[in-house]
Amino acid sequence: MRAVLMAGGSGTRLRPLTCDMPKPMVSVLNRPITEHILNLLKRHGIREVIATLHYLPDVIREHFGDGSDFGVNMMYVVEEDQPLGTAGCVKNVESLLDSTFTVISGDSITDFDLTAALKFHRAKKSQATLILRRVSDPMAFGVVITDEQDRIQRFLEKPSTSEVFSDTVNTGIYILEPEVLDFLPANEPSDFSTDLFPLLLAKNVPMYGYIASGYWCDIGSLDAYRQAQYDAIRGRVHLDLDYVQLRTGLWIGKHTVISPTVQIEPPVLIGSNCSIGDRTKISAGTIIGDRVTIGSDCDLQRPIIGNSAMISEECHLWACTISRNVRVSRRAHVMEGAVVGSNSVIGEEARVFPNVRIWPSKHVEAGATLTTNLIWGAMASRNLFGQHSVSGLANVDITPEFAVKLGAAYGATLRPNSHVMVSRDQRTICRMLTRSLISGLMSVGINVENLEATAIPISRFIAPSLGVVGGIHVRVHPDRNDCVMIEFLDANGININKAAEKKIEGTFFKEDFRRARIEEIGEISYPTRVLDYYNSGFAKNIDVEAIRFSDCKKIVIDYVYAVSGAVLPRILGKFSTDVVVLNASLNEVAPAPVDREKMLIQLTDVVKAVRGNFGVQVYANGEKFILIDELGKSIRDETLTGLMVEMVLTSQVGGTVVVPVSASGMVELIAEKHGGKVIRTRANPTALMATCHSTEGVVLGGSAEMGFIFPQLHPGFDAMFSIAKIMEWITLQKRSLSQVRAHLPRCHFRKQMVRCPWSIKGTLMRHLVESYGREKMELIDGVKVFYGDRDWVLVLPDAGDPIVHVFANGFDTPLSNGQAWSERNLQDVCSHIEGFCKLQIALSKDSVLLDN
Repeated sequence: MRAVLMAGGSGTRLRPLTCDMPKPMVSVLNRPITEHILNLLKRHGIREVIATLHYLPDVIREHFGDGSDFGVNMMYVVEEDQPLGTAGCVKNVESLLDSTFTVISGDSITDFDLTAALKFHRAKKSQATLILRRVSDPMAFGVVITDEQDRIQRFLEKPSTSEVFSDTVNTGIYILEPEVLDFLPANEPSDFSTDLFPLLLAKNVPMYGYIASGYWCDIGSLDAYRQAQYDAIRGRVHLDLDYVQLRTGLWIGKHTVISPTVQIEPPVLIGSNCSIGDRTKISAGTIIGDRVTIGSDCDLQRPIIGNSAMISEECHLWACTISRNVRVSRRAHVMEGAVVGSNSVIGEEARVFPNVRIWPSKHVEAGATLTTNLIWGAMASRNLFGQHSVSGLANVDITPEFAVKLGAAYGATLRPNSHVMVSRDQRTICRMLTRSLISGLMSVGINVENLEATAIPISRFIAPSLGVVGGIHVRVHPDRNDCVMIEFLDANGININKAAEKKIEGTFFKEDFRRARIEEIGEISYPTRVLDYYNSGFAKNIDVEAIRFSDCKKIVIDYVYAVSGAVLPRILGKFSTDVVVLNASLNEVAPAPVDREKMLIQLTDVVKAVRGNFGVQVYANGEKFILIDELGKSIRDETLTGLMVEMVLTSQVGGTVVVPVSASGMVELIAEKHGGKVIRTRANPTALMATCHSTEGVVLGGSAEMGFIFPQLHPGFDAMFSIAKIMEWITLQKRSLSQVRAHLPRCHFRKQMVRCPWSIKGTLMRHLVESYGREKMELIDGVKVFYGDRDWVLVLPDAGDPIVHVFANGFDTPLSNGQAWSERNLQDVCSHIEGFCKLQIALSKDSVLLDN
């Protein structure tokens, strides 16, 4: 049997370790990852290995040669022109594969039982068997869902938080029959997860998942690299070592000299031909390469030290990574998570702060304090994008320096000389950050159409007519007045998709962006008559005459000091409407949610005092709103969603409405009454906007939580246009808001948050799928379990916090104690989740105690 070893990776996220070597050659316990993989293959009788190479191929070929020194027969195939992808590189060696073969990645550490996997493959008569593994955080991997017979049913490549339906992930190790390669085109890039396996699934080719129980770590980041080292030295993975184990947990190579006064706390690995000076302390988890010299009185707390490094006297190395040939001078400190690239020099008494990365061949001067990465950028451990934007504390997380880099990263993903629209709210912080973003964009040769301060619905509306390839909008967070949001839009004014976010994120972390020459630096222009264009589109999509001559003349609008206060009065003034304006100053600080609630009380009082037709509080930079009816009662949350759906379908019978999966079931009842159709999407703004934009016959999209979309105007949320439509509907339908609300279907709808640690989310979602598998289930977003035709509970993991949201919906009669079925279902599921999380936390604590 042969194995195809995919060893072409450049290890971008492992910089600075992989600047001058391919990722498969990075050392774990002083041996290249590839060598550990070859040892695994040998243990299971696989000695014919075909290595596919691309990045620095000579490094691998020169190290392993024909493989005879490592007990295998090695063949090499180099992808000369371009990377062919995981499947394409295997297709490229198709002529060498005439029977069942194994595919294994060159950048993972594992001790899986390949013999058992092969036995499973043959017993199932599988054409393609994927070796799977259960992990605590599946979001960084491809999730695979199988049935009770282990046959694969579904793939989800690197899902978002709410898409995690299982914690069973693809490890990138496959057992395949040669026939499956016939489905791939020759000499073209292709991928197993996104191209071949979905095609096999669609064609019903027998494909199974073997869930392995051994160790597996995908070394895709510096954190994973360190963890693999620590796991290996603690014996959590079976790796072959050439060193002698002097006592439990202490491995020392040949010809190594250690002073008798050195204190060693196992487990520790020390390579061959090393020298360690007097009184040095070496703590558990330390890994020292071959030919390393360490001076006296050093403090080594779990560092990983590469071959031929030289550590002088009194150095402090704490949980850091020191690459090969590095020199750390006397009394230097290198702190937790820091990485020093090969051939670098850390000067005497220099201090390298936690998580700082130093690229190869750099020199830190004596006495210097290094708090930022030297020359090249970092691989941040958290994601740049949250639910639908880049957000953080104003001038703390989101600083001008950050914004310049973000603008350059975004611009680097676009073609040079492209045009990008930039807009903001009126806050000073947003003006400052917008200018920084513009500088970053111009620095990489991007032209900027600067709309300055305007409401985001106007930016979305105008984007297609400007001919831009995308846009950026900066605003204060609607729920945190100390935070800002930076949203990225596509050419249609829709929030960019996950693929585009990942592209920007990768460029930002790598700082892999071009710098334009002086003559190529982008230019700024200021589009004129933007509001006039919006007004024109606004008027074309509303019955102006009906509003002008209606009895709906008096409305009260609370602008909560937002920029929409400078826009909407000018629009509504054309309808001869008597508008009472509250809190319209643009010089006030953005109110916190608690202050908005106080303003809502003021709005209610004014509506009743002036006998207005209705009142409305507009917030979130013109995207969201809350209504106050003519009786002074608030209309918000699911009632507002139901009211908007009722009024639009009364006006446009048979239309289609698009709502998030978390919206109440009231929407379907209203749609049935009016012969309408309901489409549910994932509970994020991008999904809602994209569906509204691409689907025929949509008359309304969104929800009270996100805002409402009128696709005939533009594909974004627009509270300003919503107000005008409500005025039109009240006039034409001859009914007040209180009358509309009184006739809405009664619905029991509850929601609750349950704390759930990040490490447990994937396991929880798999548990829920398995626990409620016999019930009717929907997996659009999160896990929705149906208890009847209209009664359901939805569990939706939060993308930004360690919590899950639980929604319960029901229309049934109350129980004998007056409690609704939906409320009882909600309590049952929340209790189930809380109990499961507590159990998993307890088990993880027990595991740590056992490990220690």
